[in-house]
Amino acid sequence: MQIPELTSFNLSGQRVLIREDLNVPVSQGKVSSDARIQAALPTLRYALDQGAKVIVMSHLGRPREGVPVADQPEVSLAPVARHLAGLTGYRVQLIDNYVDGFDLPEADIVLLENVRVNRGEAANDDGLARKLAALCDIFVMDAFGTAHRAQASTAGITAFAPLACAGPLLTAELKALGKALQAPRQPVVAIVGGSKVSSKLEVLDALTEKVDALIVGGGIANTFLAANGVGVGRSLHEPALLDAARRIQAKVQVPLPVDVVVGNSLSPGGQSRICPINAVRDDEMILDIGPQTQAKCSEIITPAGTIIWNGPVGVFELPVFSAGTRAIAATVAGNEGFSIAGGGDTLAAIEQFGIADQVSYISTGGGAFLEFVEGKALPAVVALQARSEN
Repeated sequence: MQIPELTSFNLSGQRVLIREDLNVPVSQGKVSSDARIQAALPTLRYALDQGAKVIVMSHLGRPREGVPVADQPEVSLAPVARHLAGLTGYRVQLIDNYVDGFDLPEADIVLLENVRVNRGEAANDDGLARKLAALCDIFVMDAFGTAHRAQASTAGITAFAPLACAGPLLTAELKALGKALQAPRQPVVAIVGGSKVSSKLEVLDALTEKVDALIVGGGIANTFLAANGVGVGRSLHEPALLDAARRIQAKVQVPLPVDVVVGNSLSPGGQSRICPINAVRDDEMILDIGPQTQAKCSEIITPAGTIIWNGPVGVFELPVFSAGTRAIAATVAGNEGFSIAGGGDTLAAIEQFGIADQVSYISTGGGAFLEFVEGKALPAVVALQARSEN
């Protein structure tokens, strides 16, 4: 179903309220990674260039609903406002009390304080949604990263705003994911890493119907190894899900590690060694894939027509356990097909290894990315579709 897009409307002089996902890491009062802010900039610039009165809302962190930001300053969007102003040269004004209306200040961009502190946000309360809708002439849903949340600022507002549409970022995300999943170039390879099978069981099941090979890494791979009778020592794994791992293996090719990097701790100065998969000691943890496994994965990824990447294959934050994820990143970067990557750890790895320009599309979504892959409807998108029917 066609969803109205921002470019379809005359924005001149209009109050345009844009829901973005500016939930970025903040350290000591400063933004430490601005990938999501950078992703939102084309939408903000377009609206400003068209003469709109731009109002932006977002969340940050996990605030306590109903508690003023003054009482939980760690979730304030003030660092985001400062970073956005420094990045663009725009005058950015942060507004704290806005739910019951406010006078537009003299600024290029008005940034509303953390939307998740408002009572009723998580419950998608109609009362809050109506008040947010009253702040604008046009509502723009551009936050793919929160599109899987049925909340007042993502879904509820759409029904009450005078006009509602998808922003360029949301539109691009949906098109890229559709390209990877609905009519992909063959063969299709998925790389799924992370700590637990349980957190990604649904996406793993969904991918068995869509891909030719499913490369698993991290704690997920350990569970698959244990399901095949391999001793994994003290490695993170889930004994209760061994049958689930075997079921997935019965449906699709799941190449398992043949060698690994093990250690006895996650401290930077801890000992490590490379060993065959059948030589992991009882007191060791598998913390990365070894060089033979890296080569094996490269052979599968290189000829892929489509790559879907979510999650690292090792503890890449520590240099001694980063080689596996670095090798995966390099192979994805060198692939000539279509590649899409999503998830916070994946984005951090892409940034760390400097391959952003060599990935076809980098999704800003984590949970939304996974739910789309699972085939689930995204509430914010459903709301826009429903609005387009009226």
